[in-house]
Amino acid sequence: MSLAPASPAPAGARRTFVRSDLVILIGGAVFIALAAVTNYAHANAVLAFVSSAIAVALLASLVGRSVEQLGDRFGAGATGVLQSALGNLPELFIAFFALRAGLLTVVQFAIIGSMLANLLLVLGAAFVVGGIKHGTQTFEKSRARDTCVLLALATAALVLPSVAWYSHSPAAPHVKALSTAVAVVLLVIFGLSLPAALRRAPAASGAADSVAHEPPRWPLWLAVTLLVAASGIAALVSDWFVTALQPTIHTLNLSQAFAGLVVVAIAGNAIENVVGIQLAFKNQTDYALSVIINSPLQIALVLAPALVLLSFLTATTLTLVFVPLLVCAVVLTVLIVSLIVFDGESNWLEGATLIGLYVMMAAVFWWG
Repeated sequence: MSLAPASPAPAGARRTFVRSDLVILIGGAVFIALAAVTNYAHANAVLAFVSSAIAVALLASLVGRSVEQLGDRFGAGATGVLQSALGNLPELFIAFFALRAGLLTVVQFAIIGSMLANLLLVLGAAFVVGGIKHGTQTFEKSRARDTCVLLALATAALVLPSVAWYSHSPAAPHVKALSTAVAVVLLVIFGLSLPAALRRAPAASGAADSVAHEPPRWPLWLAVTLLVAASGIAALVSDWFVTALQPTIHTLNLSQAFAGLVVVAIAGNAIENVVGIQLAFKNQTDYALSVIINSPLQIALVLAPALVLLSFLTATTLTLVFVPLLVCAVVLTVLIVSLIVFDGESNWLEGATLIGLYVMMAAVFWWG
């Protein structure tokens, strides 16, 4: 009697939900319910704010997990584009509702704050965690340089209306029209970049940085259902978040500038930030760098321009004129990060320096 090798377990035998899925689903349900109760019962503003912030973060994580579970059904490149675009939905919702509530300062500081948080706090934490565990880490220089160059160009365009305004150029009286024109151009550039993005995998690949992709655990109908549901609920919870934001600012005696730069910026993409740090811990440096740096790139190319155009639907018109300190902060940040990653290496000390710079920038805006 011959012994045939054991056949692998059928795909259906694999668990649909692993522990992390259940944490996101159950935790999301709990904090959504808590956010709803505290919002409609007009409970403590800080409790309502914290619960809705955690709910938004978990919903953002569920959106990302749903896109991951779409797997290669739509192609790796298309999945990556979907993940980048939908990952910014909570930030878009929060900013839109904040504009509708007249919180212009919060929105402007949150746009730049999201970029600073990713490029300084998250990238710095990734370098620290990866450097302590693995020593000096290396990544593909050409890919990092290309991303940083595109980020620098997008940032330059983003702050161009500010330069025109504060230099009192002939374009200064037409800053609304200029901001609209810049927004349209940035969105067109993003559209032109899509074909190349659709053809390539979202993760950077390298000899020392292979990323194992497990086959999808969720059937297509479940992934799509949870994606649509999480996106829709995120819009509702974002409205609660903004409703509780203003009384929380007064209760905690925060300035709108600091609230936008730090609190809203971190709350909008907290879970997404953790992913980049985890990848650095696993020594998947190319992938980690791609995830972290592409987020501010998406903010400059898509989120900020989209908000400029969407603001016409509200009573608060958003322009791309930022206060001089914000302009200096984002330009210095992009310059410093580009200098650090151009050599294709990172270590924990560079990461600690980036985190220290973020803390100092946050401190500058503590008083407004």
